[in-house]
Amino acid sequence: MWTTPNLLTLLRILLIPVFVGVFYAPVPWARLAATLVFTAAAITDWLDGWLARRWGQTSALGAFLDPVADKLMVAVALVLLVQADPRAALALPAAVIIGREIAVSALREWMAELGARTRVAVSMAGKFKTIAQMVAIILLILETPILDLPLYELGLVLLYIAAFLTLWSMVLYLRAAWPSLTAEQPGKG
Repeated sequence: MWTTPNLLTLLRILLIPVFVGVFYAPVPWARLAATLVFTAAAITDWLDGWLARRWGQTSALGAFLDPVADKLMVAVALVLLVQADPRAALALPAAVIIGREIAVSALREWMAELGARTRVAVSMAGKFKTIAQMVAIILLILETPILDLPLYELGLVLLYIAAFLTLWSMVLYLRAAWPSLTAEQPGKG
């Protein structure tokens, strides 16, 4: 149970309050520190899965905790970013991403009850979405231009790309689940 991949996933969850505290710290380097904490969490997201597969340490606990940790960290980061910049331009893609995560999680849970969870397994579109989303959030948290690169604006563009990929991957999941969603349930009309 306490494998390195599971410990990395737990670390990601424990980094959430650290991330929030650093994000709001009244110091000039708060955004840089918050960026480093979020980046560390994003790296553990990739690393825990890679290690689990490479070392043969996949587990039910890891399969449960990993997506929970990812969704919590991303949702918290998006909420903090929207609170810091409450414009519709940021709130819209953040709402799409968080809403999709809730909908797809519910869909996966329902499909698991039907014994058809594999129909809504993670797709390549979901993987590309995750990469765009993580890089976007890192740039949005960092906020300050580096070498005259408008990081915040680049982050916002990437967040819209991530929101589009989010919707596209949700459509793929719904399409895969559609036969189960529209099937007659025994004893129900």
